[in-house]
Formats: sequence, C-alpha cells, structure tokens
Amino acid sequence: MDASVVTIRRATADDAAAIARVRVESWRTTYRGMIPKTYLDGMSVESSAALWTKVLTAAPATISVFVAEDADGVLGFASGNRLAVPKLGFDSELSAIYLRPEFQRNGIGRRLYDAVAGAQRGHGANGMIVWVIAANKGARAFYEALGAGLLVEQAFEWDGLDLVEAGYGWHWNAGHGVEAASAG
Repeated sequence: MDASVVTIRRATADDAAAIARVRVESWRTTYRGMIPKTYLDGMSVESSAALWTKVLTAAPATISVFVAEDADGVLGFASGNRLAVPKLGFDSELSAIYLRPEFQRNGIGRRLYDAVAGAQRGHGANGMIVWVIAANKGARAFYEALGAGLLVEQAFEWDGLDLVEAGYGWHWNAGHGVEAASAG
C-alpha cells in the first residue's frame, strides 16, 4: 500500500456510513478475544452510522473528525474533542482512531493522529489523552511510538462490559512539540 496516495481531510456528514463501516470492521478484528464475540457480532453499521451522522451534523466547533481516503473511498478515521472537564490534567481527548486492518502499519494512523492533534491545538488545547483497552497491545505500542506516556490503568464498565483501560497522554509545549506524559 502506497500511503502517499491517501488523503487526510475533515469528515462531513456524507462520510458517516463509511466511518461506521470502518469502526465496525475494525472492532470486530481488533477486539476479538478482548470483548465478547456476541457483542462484536451484534454491532450494527446502521446504528453506528446514525451516531456518526449526529456527531458530524451537530458537532460543536471543538470536535474534530478526519477521514483517510484513497481512490476507493474511506479507509480510516480519527476523532477528538476538547473536554469540558479536564481528565488527569488533559483538556482534549483522542476519542477514536481506526483503520481498516489492511491499511494499518503504513503511517496513515500517525497522519490521522497529527490531524486531530493539530485541530485540538488550534482549539487551544495544551494536551490530549487517549483511552485504550489495556489488553490491546497493538494500540498501546502505536500510542507509545507516537510519544504518549502511560498515565493509568484502571477498571471501567462500558456498555455493560467490565474491562480494564489504559490512559495515555501527550502534553504539547509552547513550540507545539510533544512531551510524553507520565503518571510519575
């Protein structure tokens, strides 16, 4: 895959169905063995598309959603938002970043992260936090490679599921560089 033919752009409401397809496909492959199979199999592109349509049509100015696309369409997306109440000292959050499996490990995820981080800095954020299922070693390695520091691991309940999450964060300095955050 030649990542140079992939364009990163702001998502529009017309992208909701494609974002939903990427999300459902990514969850079903990435979270197999971490989240019950019945939950993953029960995920619906239609209900996810409805949610993304709502986000993309009613989003406040501090929500940033970007898609990665090539000539065949959307192959990934990322979203972030400013937080009304900071979490662990961070005022923005990387709320999602997913690529179709065949497009992972080509630098596209980094480009999506950069787009969301740049947009959040543009909204005045001084750092960003991301939450990942603790057992997701691939995502953890990805965030660590992007310079994120591990902040915390903790139990949480999501949609009726008892899971463990890891929080990672980046602090941006005045020169817009990245400093890895740490819990210490």
